[in-house]
Amino acid sequence: MSRHPEVLWAQRSDKVYLTVALPDAKDVSVKCEPHGLFSFSASGVQHEPYSFSLELYGSIEPEGCKIKAGLRNILCSVQKGQKGWWKRLLKSEDKPAPYLKVDWNRWCDEDDEESASDLASDDDAPFGQDDGSSDDDGMLYLPDLEKARG
Repeated sequence: MSRHPEVLWAQRSDKVYLTVALPDAKDVSVKCEPHGLFSFSASGVQHEPYSFSLELYGSIEPEGCKIKAGLRNILCSVQKGQKGWWKRLLKSEDKPAPYLKVDWNRWCDEDDEESASDLASDDDAPFGQDDGSSDDDGMLYLPDLEKARG
């Protein structure tokens, strides 16, 4: 019987990122099917089998699926069939399996992605962000508390 590794996920408008937490994995195999089926299998350190299958919310491009195996985890980049934001990771509206979790380190909201691409094209720093040109040598601005009280 195979076990389920912890899987973290995040999305962009064109990709879904799946990070499989499985240190020192061997014999890593990933299958991506156009209708949205993602299958993973590997062996752990003690040769114990790990596997899972996900029926993703939308279609995917099998040739656009890439994996990168590291020492601690396997990063899978899955190309969406159509650019756009999915309401959830899985097609099913049921509560996802306990081994599936949001990858907050990679998470990007739809609005954030648009503004990040806008920032890349703008030369001006947006309001509230420091462009690094101040004379304070990186010191944070703290208001004078005595003046604020009086």
